[in-house]
This record gives sequence, C-alpha cells and structure tokens, in this order.
Amino acid sequence: MAKKGQLLASSLENENCKHPVIPTINFTKENLNPGTQNWVSTCNSVRKAMEEFGVFVAVYEDGDGILGSDLINSVFTSVEEFFNLPKETKQLYTDVMPGSGYFGEKPNSLIEAIGIGDSTRYEPVQSLTKLMWPDGNDAFCETILNYTREASKLGEIVTRMIFESYGVEKYCDSYINSTSYLLRANSYKTAKANETNNVGIIPHTDTSFVSIVKENGVSGLGVKYSKDGTWIPITFPPSSFAIMAGDALLAWSNGRIQPCFHRVIMGKKARRSLGLFCFHKGIVQVLEELSDHTNEPLQFNSFDHFGLLKFRLRNPTLSSEERVKAFCGVKNI
Repeated sequence: MAKKGQLLASSLENENCKHPVIPTINFTKENLNPGTQNWVSTCNSVRKAMEEFGVFVAVYEDGDGILGSDLINSVFTSVEEFFNLPKETKQLYTDVMPGSGYFGEKPNSLIEAIGIGDSTRYEPVQSLTKLMWPDGNDAFCETILNYTREASKLGEIVTRMIFESYGVEKYCDSYINSTSYLLRANSYKTAKANETNNVGIIPHTDTSFVSIVKENGVSGLGVKYSKDGTWIPITFPPSSFAIMAGDALLAWSNGRIQPCFHRVIMGKKARRSLGLFCFHKGIVQVLEELSDHTNEPLQFNSFDHFGLLKFRLRNPTLSSEERVKAFCGVKNI
C-alpha cells in the first residue's frame, strides 16, 4: 500500500497502462503540515512529478473547504457573465501589464480570453469591474478576488514544496512574498459543423514559475510527455487542479524541471478554464546551491521574470528552451 503523500498514479508503463499517467497527489490537511514525514514525502512527490512530467494533478482539500465547489461554481458563473458582455465592451479592457487585457477570437481560433494582472489585489479587479459594469457589479469583483486569493495559497504551497525538496527553503519566504498572480479566464467554443479545426489552443508552455489550472468539467487539456512525445489527456477528479511548471522554473531549477508543453483539443461541448499564473516581481535568483560547478554548472543567470514575459511576447516563434536560453542562459554553456 502506498504511503500517504506518495504519487497515487505511477508514471511507469506496465501491462495495464499503455502510456505514462500524469501523477495525482493528495494535498490533504495531513500531508500539508510542514515538518512532518507526510509533508516531506509529499514535497518529494511534487519534485519527482515535476522533473518527470512538468505537471501533476493536486487533489486539494484546503481544510476549511473555502476553495470548494461553491466558490468554483461562482467564479465560473462570473467568468461567463464577462464573456456574455458585448464585444465592444470587452474590448475596452486593454493590457495594463504584460499578459493582461481582453483577447478576442482570431481567425481559425476557438478561444477568447481575459487576463487580470495582480489579481489578488482589490484595485486591479475593481478597476476592471467598473470598466465593464459602470453601474457596479460587486458580486463579480468579490468572487474573482476570493478565487484568486484562495488559489494563490495553493501556489504558495507548491512553491514551498519545490524549494524545500531541493534544500533551499531559506530563500522561499522572500520569493513568495514577492509573487504576483495573473488570472486568465479562457472561453473555448466548439467548431462549427463545416469546420475541421478542433484546436482550442495551440501547444505552448507558460512563462510562469507555476500555473494553477481549473476547468469547468469539460475535458480537452493534454500535455506532452517530453521523453517520447506522447500526448496525455489530463483528467480532473473532484476538488482537483492541474499544477504546471512554467519557463521560469526551467531556469530556476537549473534545467532539472522542463516546462509543461500543453494544448487544448475541443470536443462537442464549449469549455471554460481558469489559469492562475505565478510571477515573481523583480529578479528571480538562480541559486548556486542548484549546481555543483563540475558535473552540473549553472546554465542560467538570474533574471527579471516580467522581462522574460516581455521577451516571449516579442519573440513568439521561439520554443520555451530557446527563449529562456536566449534571455538568461549562461553563454559559455
């Protein structure tokens, strides 16, 4: 019997499993008690999942049930309310920071989206709310804030686990205290009867440290297994979130963790999803402790995280590894 905190789904192929399986990890109250054996075991499971796949599914029981079905249903209702606004109204929300703003449907695209920068703070969310609903919509503002603030706690837990698993926990509080959260809500439509395109969003990686993804019960998200190119569908058990490694984690981990290459393939139902992206405000310190200078020298320099995002937007054709190396790679590696 597997111990609590260990991977619930093996990443190894066996006679009952044709392809590798994305690990599912229980984030129970018992497993999230720092300093305990369960905590250490769960930290190691998170690190191994990230190193093997760049993603895992967290079944998150937050203890108080705050980030539960009621809040999830409310936030998807609020997101739907935004997407039902007239296009002319939605287009008023332009970017105030990289990655934020309204993104309308493009030709041959099945997606429109909104990015809310610094979404755990009242002022940016209230500013968007007033712009969309001049007469007020307190419920929208409150729901978005509640969701992002609670989901950001999950991001903090994952970040702490990664730092501790690599033995550099002394740097963790400083990193977490300088984290900004970008909420992106995605609305995917189904292809029309005469359309052959079923790609909701093309394969890509995120620029975040980690991304926290929640869907509305309609599947479609798949990740690419870097070792053999297999596309693996993500399934979401109740109370679960997909935790994905981003480009910044590639550099910070000195190449130990590859960012999660993912896509969305649409079926017959419209799909909604939420992505909470964790960004560091300022310079991400690439730690000497993550190299031994002989067998594993540092591959990356410390870097400005939002600078990396801006670099990506200016160089959309580069792969994740190419853009990270171009932006902050050590040149003599």
